[in-house]
Order: sequence, then structure tokens, then C-alpha cells
Amino acid sequence: MSDWIKAARLRTLPLSLSGIIMGSFIAKWRLWGEGGTWDWKIFALALLVTLLYQVLSNYANDYGDGVKGTDAKRIGEAESRAVASGKISAKQMKNAVILLSVLSFITTIILLYLAFFPNYMNEFYIFIGLGVACILAAIGYTIGKKPYGYMGLGDIFVFIFFGMVSVCGSYFLFTKTFSWDMLLPGAAVGMMSMAVLNLNNMRDIESDRLSGKNSFALRIGFKNAMIYEMVLLQFPLILILIFLALNGFLQSQNYYVFIVMILIIPFARLRRKIMSVKEPRQLDPFLKQVGILTFMMAVMTAIGLNFFR
Repeated sequence: MSDWIKAARLRTLPLSLSGIIMGSFIAKWRLWGEGGTWDWKIFALALLVTLLYQVLSNYANDYGDGVKGTDAKRIGEAESRAVASGKISAKQMKNAVILLSVLSFITTIILLYLAFFPNYMNEFYIFIGLGVACILAAIGYTIGKKPYGYMGLGDIFVFIFFGMVSVCGSYFLFTKTFSWDMLLPGAAVGMMSMAVLNLNNMRDIESDRLSGKNSFALRIGFKNAMIYEMVLLQFPLILILIFLALNGFLQSQNYYVFIVMILIIPFARLRRKIMSVKEPRQLDPFLKQVGILTFMMAVMTAIGLNFFR
């Protein structure tokens, strides 16, 4: 069981939860202002669905990289990958991917039934399509004849699904409306998710070169990938600030909503530490730190909007 838990890569879970927290609690704040209702059951199910998607993605990546031999060429990393190390067989991991795909789909249907049935049937079917797309994206990063992670397209997919779909989609579950300003927090979470993936690809840049995995970091080179990382870590808080400004908080007396801006300091320190790294393998500890900062950004935005009225 411990091998399966390790393969699930629990340190990635805070990142996956961040978009749901961000979108759901912005919806809670907006519904409170409009006299609408907010359902905790939808929130809990949305968290469960995104956790299943994340574990599915981690298992699929373990399987895909394992059978392609990518992990075998990874310096200092193969022992932490279940299939590459032989702790879990490729067949067992493939079965786990299939099982989690089915569980993810069933749980998605339950969530959407609760959120949309029977008054929003068009939205119900559209979101089923989005759910299927999420499952396929989780699997397709490393599995298949042309996995998009091996073509340098992972950043785009992460931005779309971890950012825009997660934040805007969870917001829509509660409000049944789309608001253009939600693209700002969606982009903020999306860029943080890209920052995690880019760090991962920068860490593995040499082993990916040997295995033919053409990640975006490999395509642009380590130096440019570092500049790209700094850009990704610079803009999320700016986007959140613009979102708050567009919603009138700069003119209001509710300054507590800006509590999220406290994170400017840890963001700056993190950027400085990452920039000082010379060896790719030294980037590994920062993956967890960026994930936690993303989670804190979502939670503090939620707290500022909903608990200091």
C-alpha cells in the first residue's frame, strides 16, 4: 500500500485543490452579495473529483514514463517511480489507471447531477464533455503514441485544465453563469501550475534529453526556462490584485480582502532561491513549495472575500 501512496505523489494534491477552492469561494462571495445559495455538497464532491483526476494523472505519468523507459534514464529519480523501480508492475499500474478513470467519470457524473439536474440539462451535458476531456488530458500526458508531454505541450494543457477549467468550471457549478473577470484568478492558478510543471521539467532536463522527452523546458534550454519560471511566479498575485480592483475593493473599506497580498514576501523569497540554483536536481524541493504557495493563494483569497465582510 505504501508504494501506491508514494506513486500518488501526495505533494501534488494541494496544487490540484487550489483551483477548486479559488473558484468555489469566489462563487460563495458573489452569491452572498446576490442573495443566492452555496452548496457544501457540491464543493466537497468537486474536491473529490479533482483529487481523483490528480491521482489518475500521477499514476498515468508513472505508467507512461515507466513503459517508455524515461524514468530509467532519470538520475536520482527512478527509485521514486513505482513502475521504473519495479515496486509496481506495469500491468498493475495500467489497471489502476483504468479503475481510476472509471471512478473519476462516475464521481464527475454524480457531481454534475447534483449541480445541474434537472433545470440545467444543456450545462450538464457540456460539463460531462469537460469531464471526459479532463480524464483524457490526465492520461494523455505520457500515455499513447503521441503523448503531449513529450511534444512540449504540457504547459498549455496544465494552464487550461488546472487553471481555467478548474477555477471557472467550479465557479460555474455554483452560479450557473460565466463572468469574464474569472479569467484572472483562473490564469493566476494556471500560471502557478505551469510553474510547478516547468520546475519539474527543468529538474529532469538532462534525463529527458536522453529519453527523447521534448518538454518545453528542454526546447528552450535551462537558462530561458529559468527566465520563464520567474515570469510565471511574478504575475499570479498581480492578476489577483487586478481581479479585486475590478470588483471595487480598492474603493471599499474592506481592506482585509487584500490579505492575500501578504504572500508577496514568500513569493519574492522563493523566486530568489530558485534563481540561485545552478544544478537542475537542486530544484526538486521547490516543487512542493510552489504547490503550497498556490494553495495558500487560493485559501487566503477565499478568506479575504468571505470571512471579513
